[in-house]
Amino acid sequence: MKGEASWISHLLDNSVEDSWELNTFPELNETKEASELCLDIILPDDLLERILAYLPIASIFRAGSVCKKWREITSSKTFLWYASQTLSQKPWYFMFTSSDEPIGYAYDPILRKWHGIELPCINTSNLFVASSSGLVCFMENDSRSELSVCNPITREYKKLQEPPGLSLSDYYSALSVSVNRRSCSYNVLILKSKQVLGNFSQWELSIHVYDSATMKWATSLTEVLTGWRGGDESVVCNGVLYFLIYSTGGGSPESRHGVITYDLTSKPSSHGTLIKSFISVPCSLTCGRLMNLKEKLVMVGGIGKPERPDIIKGIGIWVLNGKDWEEISRMPHRYFQGFGEFDDVFASSGTDNLIYIQSYGGPGLLVFDMKLKQWKWSQKCPVTKRFPLQLFTGFCFEPRLDISP
Repeated sequence: MKGEASWISHLLDNSVEDSWELNTFPELNETKEASELCLDIILPDDLLERILAYLPIASIFRAGSVCKKWREITSSKTFLWYASQTLSQKPWYFMFTSSDEPIGYAYDPILRKWHGIELPCINTSNLFVASSSGLVCFMENDSRSELSVCNPITREYKKLQEPPGLSLSDYYSALSVSVNRRSCSYNVLILKSKQVLGNFSQWELSIHVYDSATMKWATSLTEVLTGWRGGDESVVCNGVLYFLIYSTGGGSPESRHGVITYDLTSKPSSHGTLIKSFISVPCSLTCGRLMNLKEKLVMVGGIGKPERPDIIKGIGIWVLNGKDWEEISRMPHRYFQGFGEFDDVFASSGTDNLIYIQSYGGPGLLVFDMKLKQWKWSQKCPVTKRFPLQLFTGFCFEPRLDISP
């Protein structure tokens, strides 16, 4: 993929018949004079902008390559405004296909196609990843200090300054990002959990926030938890940070995980406030994945066997209402079996109404539509597993043209 002019040239599918060729739309292959006659005379620019704004993101890129006039239209400020006001584009899922390189394919659920993308700001797939409203934040797993924010569609990116005091990797981390759609500013949040020296049961938990408006980091909270540590899952919904915590003691299988909340608009009034916000998980989990779907907290979890809680027997989806979990769906057994061998941990992320679930052991991608309550496999990813220990992972993001880091 290196050296290509644009990611849109990498459009791929699992069938030759469905491949995306320019002659799919014969009207776009007309002569320059015919195009000018049809577009410049019949349709005024403002009407053409509105029409093009309703196209899927990938089709907008194609439209911009038709002629100079269309390129100017699809890159204008008024067009980007129209595009931001139209119906929301369905979220894409980017799948890393190499453990050593930041390359992969993004699944477009509208066109049901995979687009080859090379991310511009990273050089590894060993990352913490979080996304919100078209922006994706990456933090390298090895250093835990190199961060960048990127729009994968426009390929614009920004390197963030190193968070203070986070250069060591001997702690657990969780990464999240929250975008303010009105101001287009954003916050990056890092949750750090480090064992208290000499005390196995106590863990110091701290929350660090980067504000894009001031371009500065601040430590919002530092607190010691007893019997619990933070993990690698966090998300922001309606100004509240939710994150998973893990028991450091024995206890029953049902009490091995929990969720803590932290209101980002206010500070705790006293020590021990965090643990008072503890929310139990709905059942014994092998792992949990948190995500923001329309400002509601949704958890996708691996359900453990009663006799062996560390062995996965299925996958469930729950939404949090107050402090109670409402079960939305459980993965039908035929889909669970369709992954083949399934580990007790897996990748899952989502936004809007779609949830993506992927096994680390293969490129199969399952999609759940929260609105339709429907399970469906994506089109087959155009990559094959080359060796037994090859791993795959990915993340969900909104495809947007009107947001910049």
